[in-house]
Amino acid sequence: MAEHTPDAAAAPGTSRVGRRCLVISLLVAAAWYAADQLSKLWVVENLPIGRQYPVIPGLLWWEHIRNSGAAFSLGSDYTWVFTIVMAVVIVAILWNLRRVRDPLWALALGLVLGGAAGNLTDRLFREPGFAHGHVVDFIAVPRFAIFNVADCGVVVGVVLILVLIMTNRQMEVPRGR
Repeated sequence: MAEHTPDAAAAPGTSRVGRRCLVISLLVAAAWYAADQLSKLWVVENLPIGRQYPVIPGLLWWEHIRNSGAAFSLGSDYTWVFTIVMAVVIVAILWNLRRVRDPLWALALGLVLGGAAGNLTDRLFREPGFAHGHVVDFIAVPRFAIFNVADCGVVVGVVLILVLIMTNRQMEVPRGR
């Protein structure tokens, strides 16, 4: 008769939970990436650079710009650094997804992954050239930077990660639980 241990009993369920979380992360990332790239495609094809289009007068407008830097156009001379950082973030998330056993962590990492992949695509394939591309930004609000759908995913994902950390919510289920 085989010995019944908590680890042996938890392994099959944990494996299912892990697969489910992996699927959640990848679906969220793919959906966010698609929304980002489709919105940028629409902007590039329909909005001239620099012109403002009111959405909610005084609160929200579309304004097509190209950003060579990071948030608030910081570091515009170091586009290649942001390309490397985004690639490293994507690899780190993909590497860690195998450990995720919490759906909220899966959601948060999926948002960051989709957003980082969206902006990395711009860095790699938009003008002025490979690994130096400028990101398409277009969402504008008063007294703030102009941003895009990818940026929203990264920010919401990181805020959710911070909340999960501050509430001591574990990314992976401890052994024997």
